[in-house]
Amino acid sequence: MNHTDTALTEPILAIDALKKYYGKSASQTKALDGITFQVMPGEFLGIMGSSGSGKSTLLNCIASVIAPSSGSIAIGGQKLQTLKGAALAAYRGKKIGYLFQNFELLDNLTARENILLPLSLHGVREREGDKRLSQLAAYLEIHEVLDKFPAQMSGGQKQRVAAARALILSPDVILADEPTGALDSRNAKLLMEKLAGLNRDAGATILMVTHDTNAASYCRRILFIQDGVIFHELRRDYPDESGQQFYGRILKVMAQLGGGSANVL
Repeated sequence: MNHTDTALTEPILAIDALKKYYGKSASQTKALDGITFQVMPGEFLGIMGSSGSGKSTLLNCIASVIAPSSGSIAIGGQKLQTLKGAALAAYRGKKIGYLFQNFELLDNLTARENILLPLSLHGVREREGDKRLSQLAAYLEIHEVLDKFPAQMSGGQKQRVAAARALILSPDVILADEPTGALDSRNAKLLMEKLAGLNRDAGATILMVTHDTNAASYCRRILFIQDGVIFHELRRDYPDESGQQFYGRILKVMAQLGGGSANVL
């Protein structure tokens, strides 16, 4: 087996015994209570769970927004806890791309400026950035809004602009936190088709937290989190299983786990 083959079998993201506790022992909240899983290169993994289950805490730990109480997070074999200063900034900018529910675009910048901002922060050459921007704008269908400000865009356009910003540095992993949460069903479907296409055609690795069963049906694997632990895993059993078939299986799991979607979502 050559080096490339070995690299392909190793996880791009490894979460090991991750814990995040809030408060003192008497009234402690265990947001994450020893979660372990791996994300392989090119995987599209969904995280589902009720409000307060720990899924957003998990994403924020991986994004280095908050520090875990114990356990480890490694990306590309490098432990996040060992990164400081410039190395940590590079991790936040180049290793991960973050897609927020509420877009988090800067109102005083155009779409083009919002998307290119990470490049200026991380010293990427303008010519290389313009080429990448052109490719992303064509794929995400946002050419017509590049010179508009966020206030002049629809919700769907804002989220696709935000997706371009998250992708502009070609990160190792895209973290998507409820990316369809602020979108209507048509724009949610369009966004998920674009993300699934990036995963399928460009090998993008995506880790997505979602309440949206339709959005989750685009994933290849789903981890269900409850009370800070993984309590169920669902994966597509065969490559040609359609999103609709997978959607049906997600609903079945939710019914088995507590009589309907309200308990899981």
